[in-house]
Amino acid sequence: CKSLSIYHPQLAYCVVQFLEKDSSLTEPVVHSLLRFWPKVHSPKEVMFLNELEEVLDVIEPQEFSKIMVPLFKQLAKCVSSPHFQVAERALYYWNNEYIMSLVSDDNNAAVILPIMFPALYKNSKNHWNKTIHGLIYNALKLFMEINQRLFDECSQNYNREREEEAERLKRKLTLWEGIERQARLNPNYNAVNDQLRHTVSAPVFSHISKEGCNGDSFDVDQIKQNGARYDKNNHIHERLAMWRSEAPHDPGTEKPLDEYRRPDKYLKSLPYE
Repeated sequence: CKSLSIYHPQLAYCVVQFLEKDSSLTEPVVHSLLRFWPKVHSPKEVMFLNELEEVLDVIEPQEFSKIMVPLFKQLAKCVSSPHFQVAERALYYWNNEYIMSLVSDDNNAAVILPIMFPALYKNSKNHWNKTIHGLIYNALKLFMEINQRLFDECSQNYNREREEEAERLKRKLTLWEGIERQARLNPNYNAVNDQLRHTVSAPVFSHISKEGCNGDSFDVDQIKQNGARYDKNNHIHERLAMWRSEAPHDPGTEKPLDEYRRPDKYLKSLPYE
């Protein structure tokens, strides 16, 4: 990743130039980026998010509809990342006016919001970084403004799914407790229990709580209060800017490029016979 970061802005710029010439290349480029998406290297993941946004800045609406499902599935994973810089960079997509104009299309919103809603809901409650909470509320507020009815439907569907999942976990807990009660009736229980003291037992389901099972919904007023829009210029620091036809300039890369000399004079080819 250290070597990639040296020339990544120039590489991404070249890709964007090709896409400006031929928009039909957008779909294979985006699918390739998603296919090779970093799994464990967060700085590299941030670079991919930078490049992906630059691709989206030049995407045509008809091409966007082809890639929006896998794209936002990946963004949902990024929003849920425990690495706050990855989650933060993904949430800055909601500050991009052009991307939001594509998302706000009724047909696109009907597909994207159900994908993003669970990740946004969960991390608005559970993410450890408070800055991420504010950015998530900003994204939720934008979705709510785009289509209030669809937002309410997604909220109700998500709450229903949470209640169903809680019921499944409770049934598992009940069955496990029944198995353990039967095991206690065995005369060899104490001896075996001492040997298996450190193995997984019923507490594996102890994370089930009333708070996690009550299916409470969003407070709309809370979203409006906490969803103040973040100013793009103040919050996107050290962004790798490659807007459309603007070539990037990296001092660390510019010097080696200037010092480069072709090695032709050192390469003596054999004469042809």
